[in-house]
Amino acid sequence: MPGGALTIDMHSHAGRFVRDNTVFEPVAEPMRAGGLAVACLAIVSDSPTHRIFADGRIHPTRAPEPGELYAWSKAAFGRLLRLAQEQQLHVVGNTAQLRAAPSVGPSIIVTAEGADFIEDRIERIEEVRNAFGMRHLRLVHYRPNELGDIQTEDPVQGGLTDFGAAVVRTCNRLGIVVDVAHGTYDLVKRAASVTTKPLILSHTSLSAAQGRHSRQISSDHARLVAQTGGVTGVWPLASIFPTLDKMAEGLARMAEVAGVDHVGLGSDMRGLTGPSVFDSYRDLPLLAEKLLAQGFAAPDVGKILGGNYARVFAATVG
Repeated sequence: MPGGALTIDMHSHAGRFVRDNTVFEPVAEPMRAGGLAVACLAIVSDSPTHRIFADGRIHPTRAPEPGELYAWSKAAFGRLLRLAQEQQLHVVGNTAQLRAAPSVGPSIIVTAEGADFIEDRIERIEEVRNAFGMRHLRLVHYRPNELGDIQTEDPVQGGLTDFGAAVVRTCNRLGIVVDVAHGTYDLVKRAASVTTKPLILSHTSLSAAQGRHSRQISSDHARLVAQTGGVTGVWPLASIFPTLDKMAEGLARMAEVAGVDHVGLGSDMRGLTGPSVFDSYRDLPLLAEKLLAQGFAAPDVGKILGGNYARVFAATVG
């Protein structure tokens, strides 16, 4: 990547900061080595209530206790900020700081994967925004929560709930990016009808025929996000894209379906349950080369690897 590019990973868990006894992994150094300016670094708000089963998939195991995921998430946000302090990662809170990231050094956007910490207390969105700097919120993760249904379990709420719609409106008002990854198509349809800001679907890929409970999406699903002005991120799961060339092809297919202005990178760095073909930010220049080889012009590569997300962030956060 050329020096000074505003490159952004729309979804990352790099650093291994989820649990209290976890030793932080390097984040700033590989970002600097590969030229990644910003990572949307996500806590996992429902982590205590799910695990990987024998089928290799993640499922919820129990309902949380009242207040459990609120306390868990606050502790996880604290660990994330401690990682940022220790590794001198700059926390992005507005568009000016985002645009300055290539010059100031490796930066992060504080993100929550799953809004489970809210429970039924919508005021907690503003609380964590102010206390921890959260600027990007994924509505659901691996348990159907108070906001709506998820792709990997049978639907129980018909998509986005009324409370989920209120959360979307609150995020719009507070300047928090709304991420609909893991949500069902019905959830995304209602979110798109409610939001006044572009949506993000941070990490997935296209599939012509999704299996039951698949995390992949259809072309219509991707177009729906694009119609809000939003961006869908493509992830590097080796079971879907066995090589980096194939991942670049997947990005190209998403661009054909949704438009090049509506595609981004969502690596799920250190969060995938299987092997990744993009498992270090040091490989970002190689991914850029693969995109150029797919026929993208250099400005379009810049859009995919950061510019599109930056546009959504600016429209939402200000």
